[in-house]
Amino acid sequence: MADTTLATPVRRPFALRYPSVMIFLAVLALFTLGVTVLSEGFGIGVISTSFVKTLGKTLCLCLVALAMDLVWGYCGILSLGHMAFFGIGGYAIGMWLMYARTEMIVVESLAAADLPPTAQEISDGIATQIFGVVGASEFPPIWAFAHSLPLQLAAVVLVPGLLALVFGWLAFRSRVTGVYLSILTQAMTLALSLYLFQNDSGLRGNNGLSGLQNLPGLDDTPQAIVSVWFLWASAFALGAGYLLCAWLVSGKFGSVIRAIRDDEARVRFLGYPVEGFKLVVFTLTAVIAGIAGALYYPQAGIINPAEIAPIASIYLAVWVAIGGRGRLYGAVIGAAFVSLLSTWFTGGQAPDIVIGSLRIQWVDWWTVLLGLSFVAVTLFAPKGIGGLVDLLADRRSPNRHGAALGPEPGALREKEADQ
Repeated sequence: MADTTLATPVRRPFALRYPSVMIFLAVLALFTLGVTVLSEGFGIGVISTSFVKTLGKTLCLCLVALAMDLVWGYCGILSLGHMAFFGIGGYAIGMWLMYARTEMIVVESLAAADLPPTAQEISDGIATQIFGVVGASEFPPIWAFAHSLPLQLAAVVLVPGLLALVFGWLAFRSRVTGVYLSILTQAMTLALSLYLFQNDSGLRGNNGLSGLQNLPGLDDTPQAIVSVWFLWASAFALGAGYLLCAWLVSGKFGSVIRAIRDDEARVRFLGYPVEGFKLVVFTLTAVIAGIAGALYYPQAGIINPAEIAPIASIYLAVWVAIGGRGRLYGAVIGAAFVSLLSTWFTGGQAPDIVIGSLRIQWVDWWTVLLGLSFVAVTLFAPKGIGGLVDLLADRRSPNRHGAALGPEPGALREKEADQ
């Protein structure tokens, strides 16, 4: 009797099904290794410590751009508030860095006293050092766990995640979509930044948190070495974030969120919990943004409320659009390209242009150039820089005819089945 048992199909490993992910991770590893070898801390000193920090910060911006691409490019939620989550992550780790560093200074200064200082005296000294700039001498309640690194690391994840969970639940259950949702996220960011500008916010108002590059207990370790450590951490976070996002968008979850982006009403009609999917994506990307911020600001050395103003989130959307939304590698390319180009233009390295009596100084004109680039990409190259990668990889879209039946590139078109 013939065996009629159907053979179970063998599912290929994720790495074989999506070789582009492995290519990205390999390029990231080679980049990190190359910078390490050329750095002043562990290599031959070709790349300066300041530029190593710039590259490390760029990797963090690539990570938050990855989160933005997942929530906007794949799920269709144009969030203009993700840099708020980025800033919250920075504030969470910055509080511990500033507390621990100030504690060392205060303990050292009180050690010369005739009597050993009490715990209350040390606490009062730390509070005076940190908050004297805003006329205060006591710790606000928000600093209750600033002494504990594990708790502040937990806050890096939990605070952005809970804020996004509450905000997303309120917005999505009310079925707020499109431009109205974008305005709400921008309003959330504006409210948060305006609150942080106040001196009684508990986070030193406009002064922000400074000296974050000085890691407690590593006074004898030069910044050249610390900068490479942060580069490694940023590269690892970016690689892990890319792998997670690629895994999410490659399966059924990715198919559903893309369908929500293209036709939310139809997905809801098919019985999928649209609000649940959107809430998961919104919350997850907020956590990723918080982690990116926690790695970014120790390399920047300072954080203040201006860093999370609404314009920062708009810049983030511009980076993703220029790189090519709906492509994970496009978001990374866009963030890296714009970040490094911005450093070159605003750092005084780009030569000024003189046209008659008009003198163009790129420090002032860079934002104009960025805005024009965004308009040009939107009108003439909607696939962004990532579209060039598609051309090089010969990833052409099928030849379609007829009118588009959906708002996104590649949507089903009329008479497609007859072509």
